Amino acid sequence: MIKKKRDTVLLLAAITCSMLTACGGSKEEQKKAPAVVKTEIANEQIGLGNKTYVGVVEEESSTAVNYNGSGMLTHVYVSQGQHVSRGQLIATVDATQARNMLHAAEAQMKQANDAYERMKILYDNNALPEIKWVETLSKVDQAKAQLDLAKKNLADCTIHAPASGVIGSEVKSAGETVLPAMTIATILNISNVKIKASIPEKEVAAIQPSTPTRITVDAIQATFEGGRIEKGVEADVVTHTYDIRILVPNKGQQLLPGMVCNVEVKGSGLSTHDSSCVTVPITAVQQGAHGENYVWVMAGGKAHRQQVQLGNSRGDRIAISSGLNTGDIIITEGFHRLSEGTEVTPAH
Repeated sequence: MIKKKRDTVLLLAAITCSMLTACGGSKEEQKKAPAVVKTEIANEQIGLGNKTYVGVVEEESSTAVNYNGSGMLTHVYVSQGQHVSRGQLIATVDATQARNMLHAAEAQMKQANDAYERMKILYDNNALPEIKWVETLSKVDQAKAQLDLAKKNLADCTIHAPASGVIGSEVKSAGETVLPAMTIATILNISNVKIKASIPEKEVAAIQPSTPTRITVDAIQATFEGGRIEKGVEADVVTHTYDIRILVPNKGQQLLPGMVCNVEVKGSGLSTHDSSCVTVPITAVQQGAHGENYVWVMAGGKAHRQQVQLGNSRGDRIAISSGLNTGDIIITEGFHRLSEGTEVTPAH
């Protein structure tokens, strides 16, 4: 009887041991099964280290065509968008008053010359006081000055282009009255143009006169390389931005003032990386409890959290300015169930 009980106990112990061994083996096998994740190898892409701003095309310079007097425009010979050359006739002003003033000045000049001839005879014969002779000479000078002014006023009634370029939008019409210094037309120099863009105050210091830029104009579906940069020194009081102007050669005069464009500033140091940088899918970037950004990387068959600094984004990818190197294996999917040191295997 005792032997039978002993055999029963040994049998139960053997069964229990077998079950524990089986359960332990199952847990060990489960622990060793690596998590399946999708990965990609970090590589460099060109351009995400750049910064893009919205710009507008401006003329390189503009010259106002003015009339120094007042009068009515009788003819206007130019229109908006027309190319003109220096010295070309732009408009004429009613010259009636200027012509009458010239006739009066000519008569006054003749009278002054006649008086001069008579007084000179007396002066040469010592029959004229010195003060009278000085008055005579003064009247001649005054008459000559009035005549020169009248001639200029008449000549000004014919208005010519002071520079070569393209006529801008402001053009007066025949029949309008113009006043002194009023602009009749504006001549724009667009053989070169300037691209104006507003730069945030935290980024403007990184832009230098020789910083490379690329200008993209959707309106004409064209891209241009920018030249020297002029940087403003006064900030907009509302937006706290500074204006820069980029000189761009305008062959064929495709670029017109007012066109909107994208200004890509290349290698300017606007971020902590170069224009060529490591990029990852935006969805691969996670944020920790303290606001730090990180990605999961695979190394030695295990998952590790890697803190990173972010750069610029484009589309579904974002630049990594620090924290990753070319060749690192980035976990792009399946990282939500990972913890530090979890064994992983890439999906096939």
